[in-house]
Amino acid sequence: MIQRATTGLTQEEVAEVLQIGSEAVSRMERGTVMPTVGRLVELAEIFQCGIGELLFEVSPQTNDQSHRIANLMGGLSREDRNFVLSMVEKLSLHLSEK
Repeated sequence: MIQRATTGLTQEEVAEVLQIGSEAVSRMERGTVMPTVGRLVELAEIFQCGIGELLFEVSPQTNDQSHRIANLMGGLSREDRNFVLSMVEKLSLHLSEK
């Protein structure tokens, strides 16, 4: 989970706050188990973000994935953002040729 990594928390620390096992946190992160709405609220509180930000991480929608990439690039320098953009362009071209 990007939000967990951003806050610097481990799966074990999140599990402790939620009073569940760390394997349950791992399953949520892998998408094996979908958290309930109540659990999403708890996770948003832990990560100090909106529920929508948590949903963007796993959404298959192109716009949501674009938003996720934009968030990832937000902390990068202009030069690094340009580098990432060129890599995404090259990958997209390569994959579309298959």
